[in-house]
Amino acid sequence: MTTTLRPSGPLQQADDGTLSRSYEVCVNSRPVGTVRIGTLRARGRILGTIGDLRVDEADRGRGRGTVAALAAEEVLRGWRCDRIRISVPADAPAALRLATALGYTGSGHVLVKDLGPADPAPPPPAGVEIRPLAAAETASWIAADPDRAALFPDGPAAGGTRLHVAVRDGVRVGHLWTGRRDLPTGERTPYVWEVAVAEGERRKGCGRALMRFAEDLVRAGGGDRLALRVDPANTAARALYASLGYRLLSTECEKTLY
Repeated sequence: MTTTLRPSGPLQQADDGTLSRSYEVCVNSRPVGTVRIGTLRARGRILGTIGDLRVDEADRGRGRGTVAALAAEEVLRGWRCDRIRISVPADAPAALRLATALGYTGSGHVLVKDLGPADPAPPPPAGVEIRPLAAAETASWIAADPDRAALFPDGPAAGGTRLHVAVRDGVRVGHLWTGRRDLPTGERTPYVWEVAVAEGERRKGCGRALMRFAEDLVRAGGGDRLALRVDPANTAARALYASLGYRLLSTECEKTLY
């Protein structure tokens, strides 16, 4: 029996040039599942994506998902993609095993926290103030990292973006970049794009204070959920987020196409 992909919708192109299309997974022309293939802009480059890959229960365990994933990679090669990013839900261990078998490696963990009422939180470390980044400072902050500029095509105020800095005695010791992001679940959620603390200020409570501040921003805006992405190798950050009540939502995996 032959497993193939058959388009189930038109090729869609967004304003930024990214593509997406839905397909049926077929065995001898018989639909047995679905998959969505697309592209996204990330850190100044175009990545391929494979999402919502599902095979009907009666056809599982027969290699249908493996063949469908490989066929999706061929579609992305035709779209001139040389690297793919996928998102594997935390409750899908079989999907993670398949991704690993196909050569994907973990590149990030997406974490989420459901925010209840604010609980008593310690103040920032002594002498540290968290304030909005002044307009005059914003341009230089973006220019310091070309990847940031790629994520601000419509200006730093677009998409609910907010920039804050932690300052001690007039010296910047950390920063917080918050906004919104479409999660793999399709939900658009308040998101911490970046949180950082100067090396000499780490393990003093500044990172925790910035995250508590981000949560309060979400609550003040009527939100009840906050998400972020962490490098699996960053054990200190993972420990901080775990202590704050964040849980794994999905694992991002990437693969280079040759």
